[in-house]
This record gives sequence, structure tokens and C-alpha cells, in this order.
Amino acid sequence: MKRLETIIFTLLAAAGIAGAEGLRTNAGEAFLEPQQKRDSVLIADQVRYGVLLENVTEGTPLALPEFKIDKSQSPLVILGGWQLDSTRVSKKKESPARYNIKASLLMSAFMGGTYELPDIPVLMDGDTLIFNAAEPLVVTELPVDMETFQPHDIKPQVKFPYTFSELFPWIYGGVMAFLSILALVLWLVTRKKKEEEAKVAEPAHIRALRKLDKLRGDKYWKPEHQKFFYSGVTDAIREYIAGRYGVGAMEMTTAEIFDGLKGSDIPEDLYAEMKVLFERADFVKFAKYTATDEENARVLPEAIRFVTSTYQAEVEAENKEE
Repeated sequence: MKRLETIIFTLLAAAGIAGAEGLRTNAGEAFLEPQQKRDSVLIADQVRYGVLLENVTEGTPLALPEFKIDKSQSPLVILGGWQLDSTRVSKKKESPARYNIKASLLMSAFMGGTYELPDIPVLMDGDTLIFNAAEPLVVTELPVDMETFQPHDIKPQVKFPYTFSELFPWIYGGVMAFLSILALVLWLVTRKKKEEEAKVAEPAHIRALRKLDKLRGDKYWKPEHQKFFYSGVTDAIREYIAGRYGVGAMEMTTAEIFDGLKGSDIPEDLYAEMKVLFERADFVKFAKYTATDEENARVLPEAIRFVTSTYQAEVEAENKEE
């Protein structure tokens, strides 16, 4: 197409070309080429209508007509402007090159019938070349036998079997997801097992004192925080009692816990002090009781004294046995 820039001068209307000065020469017949490979042109088929200019010297001014079709008068439709295709036929060192130029329009019809096509005037080097329409455009319709014709439903989409290459990405993704989940579960189980082993290896009084130490400060004494405060303290003591005395305190009520501790080596003052603390915690947690600051201030010292005193008594008893 770049080679045609020196040949193509402008596009003119057919009337302008017909009225141009110069000789009018009958240059032969225009060509009509269906785009579809079939014996006849059917409705909506596309055809090319155009001319072949032979041995056009490079630099020759050239103009092609502009066709306009009234849609209300004709079902023919122009689908695009002129398309040019060139082939170099000669090139000598001392003379300009020559080309064969094929110029055509793409058109179609959406109604059956026979259509007369207009002649194509081409203005070239001041002369008007007239290319005659060799034959009319015959557009046929598909014959339908209305007596035997039966309408059918739209055919469903054809389903082809899946191939291994199509299924492989899904299989690979599923296997990798399964392995990832399995690895995560194993890691969580291993981590939990290690934590439980660490708890078992750590003495009960150490775990209890560590939990109680986290509850220091009067920020937990506010009414909206007291339930958390007393639950944390009693849970730490419950866990200590379960580890120290073998009483299932984590699933017992306050009365059941202290019934289970009767006859143990716990001093009576510590036993009574802890029982009062647990009963007050039950009121706070279940009866919406609000403890005073004085009561709250005694909670941690009493809990720590209970743990350290009972553990110290155990150590002293072991030393005596040794």
C-alpha cells in the first residue's frame, strides 16, 4: 500500500469523474467475485466488485468513484471503501516502475433478487476509463418446501469429553491444596502436642503463679471487668488444685471442689479463705454481684498465698521423707 501513495491522487464522486475533461475510453468489464466458495450468491454473502488496471506507471494520478446507495431504494449495502492491491510488473533502472492495480469494493445484499450494478469510471492521467458491469448480481434465497418443512428447536451445545490436558491443572491444584491443608493440620497438631507436653513438664504451681501474675493491677477491678478477673483467678487455682491434689476441679462446682479437698493437708485458714474467694467469684460471674475494691485487693494475695503455702508444705514433706 505504501507504493500506491505516489499513484493514488484523490477519491472523486462518480458524477465528478463523468464530467471531467479528457477522453472517455471503454476500458473493458469490471469483475465480480463472490467471497464464499459456492456456485451461487446467497443472502448476506459478500462479493467484491471492482476493476483491474494494468501497467500503471508509477506516479500516474488516479481517482476512483465514491458509490452511495440509497437503502430505501436498494437492498445492496456497501461494506467498506475501496481496497487496493498492487503487483509490480516491471522495473528498469532508467524508467519508472509499472504496476497492475486491483481496486474493489466489498458489498452484500440482504434480499434475494437480480441487481444491475453501475459502471465504474476511473480517472487516470486526465482520461476517464469506463469499466462496464459485465453481469448483474443475482442473489438467491434458500428454497423452503413449506409442505414438508418442520420447525425444530435450537440444538443444544455440543459437549465434548474432557481431555487429560484440560483436567491436569485442576487435578494438580487439588492435590497441592490437599497437601497444603494436610501440612497445616499436622503443624497445628504437633504444636498443640508440644504445648501440652510443656504444660505437663512444668510444675503446677509455676503455671498457676504465671497466670495470676498476668492479672495484676486495678484495671480489672472495674465492674465491667470483674467477671474476667475472677474467672481468670479461679481458673488458675482450679488448674493448680487438679495438678496438685488430683481433683477434677476444672469440671466441678465450688461445693464439689472443696468437698473433694476435705481431708487434704491444706491448712484450715487457707481452705476457708479459698472457699470464700470461690463463692464470691460465683456471685460475680453468675449473680451480677459487684465486689468492692477492698475485696478485689485481697484476691491475688490470697490466691498466691494459697499456691505458695501448699506447694511449700509439699516440698517440706518430701524433704522429711528423704
